[in-house]
Amino acid sequence: MGNFSEEKTLALAYMDALENCELPELESILARHTGPSHQMRSVYPFRESNSAKEAAEQVWIPMRTSLTGMQRRQDIFIAGSNCLADEVWVMSMGHFVGLFDREWLGIRPTGKMASLRYVEFICVEQGHVTQSCLHLDLIGLMQQAGVYPLPPSTAQYFIYPGPKRHNGLLYEDAPPEQAPETLALVERMCQDLVDGGLVSAADCTVNARYTEEVYARTFSPKMTWYGPCGIGASYTIPRYVAQHQGPFSDGLTDMRFVGHRARFAEGNFACWFGWPNLKNRNSGGFLGLLEGRSESDMYVVDIYSCEEGMIEEN
Repeated sequence: MGNFSEEKTLALAYMDALENCELPELESILARHTGPSHQMRSVYPFRESNSAKEAAEQVWIPMRTSLTGMQRRQDIFIAGSNCLADEVWVMSMGHFVGLFDREWLGIRPTGKMASLRYVEFICVEQGHVTQSCLHLDLIGLMQQAGVYPLPPSTAQYFIYPGPKRHNGLLYEDAPPEQAPETLALVERMCQDLVDGGLVSAADCTVNARYTEEVYARTFSPKMTWYGPCGIGASYTIPRYVAQHQGPFSDGLTDMRFVGHRARFAEGNFACWFGWPNLKNRNSGGFLGLLEGRSESDMYVVDIYSCEEGMIEEN
């Protein structure tokens, strides 16, 4: 916990360059900000790239080509020391907005404005972005293009707003004493997941429902959970249990928690991602999928907004 102004400045310059440089220059601009051994993790079908060239060719250039005039609309911007390694990370969450003018990943263009929800984790070391993890809600983009591929959502998907209190853009460092309290709260919640039986920390089959009473220990009664397209958002603990956690628990089995890659907090916000977080098997029905015999990896990202000692939004 400390002063992260240098890392924030570097991350903002990196994001500004990716958004505003000319496309033929994107690879060289990215290399300038990341150095020779940049590792980027992202969602399927991208997965991992190990150089600025790969990241530019696989993700950034095609995305900017398809979303004409693409701009990053941030709702949360924080930085902190990774409590799992000697690293400083910056996290940006919001939407990429542009005109969906060209096909991307087989998704037909609409010629209309599109909003692609994202979270990007950025590791800054010795003046460079050495690692990043970019989650994109591609199914949300498919829905906007009229080619939604899943059964109806159990909750409600829409273009999600920023934090309720409009306090997520921490360009200036938050008071350092806030971060340990925020991180302790979300870590307590994470431990409740294991103790409550939703996931296992060991290699064993366990998948009990995580009850409303257990949630109430760390979540506000009026909590909001903003899930990906295909699941949607839920308001209040009972509706979250009914609309996401219940189907999640009923549809997946042999679930175990394998850890996070980065976890940190600043002010009233905390975040983490894993690579992967969970291992599980589809027991049939979750997101319309048939039962699976093999174990699957689940790459999860969570951002938490906390207030008065409780998690208010997730």
